[in-house]
Amino acid sequence: MPRPLPLKGLSGESLKGFFRGWVALLRSLAAVFTSMAALVSTSLVTGPALADSPSAPCELARTPAHHSEGVDTWDPTYVRPTRPLDAVMVFLSFPGSVPATTPAQLTADYFPATSRFFDRASYGRFTLRPHPVRHWIRMPHPATSYAVQRDWDPGRRDAYLRDAFAAAGKEVDFSRSGVVYLVADPDAPGVDSDATKVVNFDTPLRVHGKEVRRVVTVFEKHPPDRLVLAHETGHVFDLPDLYHRPMGGRGDWDTYVGDWDLMGSQFGLAPDLFAWHKWKLGWLDDRQVKCVRGPGSTRLTLEPLESGSTGVPQVPVVVGAAGEQPPGPGLQAYGSGRGTKLAVVRTGPDTVVAVEGRGAMGNDSTVCTEGVLVYRVHGETESGDGPIKVLDAHPHSEACEHSSVYPRLADAPVGVGETFTVPGDGVRVEVEDRTATGAWTVKITRR
Repeated sequence: MPRPLPLKGLSGESLKGFFRGWVALLRSLAAVFTSMAALVSTSLVTGPALADSPSAPCELARTPAHHSEGVDTWDPTYVRPTRPLDAVMVFLSFPGSVPATTPAQLTADYFPATSRFFDRASYGRFTLRPHPVRHWIRMPHPATSYAVQRDWDPGRRDAYLRDAFAAAGKEVDFSRSGVVYLVADPDAPGVDSDATKVVNFDTPLRVHGKEVRRVVTVFEKHPPDRLVLAHETGHVFDLPDLYHRPMGGRGDWDTYVGDWDLMGSQFGLAPDLFAWHKWKLGWLDDRQVKCVRGPGSTRLTLEPLESGSTGVPQVPVVVGAAGEQPPGPGLQAYGSGRGTKLAVVRTGPDTVVAVEGRGAMGNDSTVCTEGVLVYRVHGETESGDGPIKVLDAHPHSEACEHSSVYPRLADAPVGVGETFTVPGDGVRVEVEDRTATGAWTVKITRR
């Protein structure tokens, strides 16, 4: 910092130097105060684009947590589904076992249902293009030798992957694939349907000179669990598990979010992804997210999360090895419901309360209860430990006992004419009305 000249005994040039010194000092002090103000602002409000987006003050920062719910930045080691993604499906058989199904039958188990789910969830912004190999590829060892199970020994898993890519690499082109689905013969002894999961490689595998970064090992029975491949593909996009895994694997898995997001349960009555996840993935624009700031009341209109996602055409399946035929045509453009779909209230350095409307359409056509859903998001909580938890507006009742994965949360949304106060956060959500187009008029009040 420049030091001002002494006042005593100044000549004309010294006087000019004196004033130049004071001007430089004032400019330096201004720069320091500006930097301090920016630092304070950044420490209170996470996110890199505070001046660019009105939703930025409600963004949670990305943290080191596995599959962090932070939305301020994107981890480039994961695929961001804002452009078409080509997926190779390889079907693996094993010595001593004759498959009872065909690759075509297993392909039909997953497609076009998986592509259709993402078409609807993304409002047509993302297309998953499957490239199934049309024949079985033989593994060198029986499935029992790999000890396939949910908590798979890393060494056995690596041996399985190494053998699978060695067997397939000579005839399958992996160079254009964004993800590889390794589908095991569901009837082979030793195949455990509970072991289906994603492997994201920090260092890509090289298969005959081609890089492979992301693999889903599929061990499902035929027919498979509903939407299971969509759930696993969600991990490829850096989405966390939202279920609660009880001790010993016994007990209720759906206590965190119930039916309300595919990453909680692929069996849910309303499996569309939370608006928070759609914002994270780039399927909602910042202007579709309302950041509720300061004390007082904010009135807004929330469109159903699913609006703009109906009437999605099916994506053609490209039969043959990857690269054998060009990808099928993309989706036709259609409306995505450009109004507000998510309201966010910042409740702490790492927490927000999120508010969205859920209706009976699109991926949520079998929803149990329509209304305004309220949930907490924690940016520093690990996948599987409850990074999102649905808040129950009707804690003393339940609904859809015989079809919901967790009836206690099936009636969680706030209905028209109802008010719900978020425990401990001083946030009140009041649903005043529902418009002719299905949107909800909501008043959010914070102390």
